[in-house]
Amino acid sequence: MTSPNLQALANLAHIGQLKAEAPDARERAGLLRSATVRLRDARQVILSLESRFDLAYNAAHAAALSALRQHGYRSDNRYLVFQSLEHTLASRHSSGCYSIRRTASATWRNTRAISMSRRALSTS
Repeated sequence: MTSPNLQALANLAHIGQLKAEAPDARERAGLLRSATVRLRDARQVILSLESRFDLAYNAAHAAALSALRQHGYRSDNRYLVFQSLEHTLASRHSSGCYSIRRTASATWRNTRAISMSRRALSTS
């Protein structure tokens, strides 16, 4: 039996929103490596807030795309990659996604800190 999360991904592929493509462990490793490096760079306070936000956003995208690729799908639309997290990280088949969850969580905290810094600067 297919889980509701995997069925949701299959439905998105059926209507052409996702593309079915065999998972590739080397690609996933590269995406997670990219997410980790970008997230580390996003913490560099010497960079502008805009650059840090861009790095954090791209780290989150790479981690989310890695989760989608693990399930055998890809998308050209960034928003669908992020929206698919609900299904890719909730699936039973995502037990190996701890590093994706950790990266996404760290990216969220970093992006939130950047956003708060930006608000503080704009009010001063």
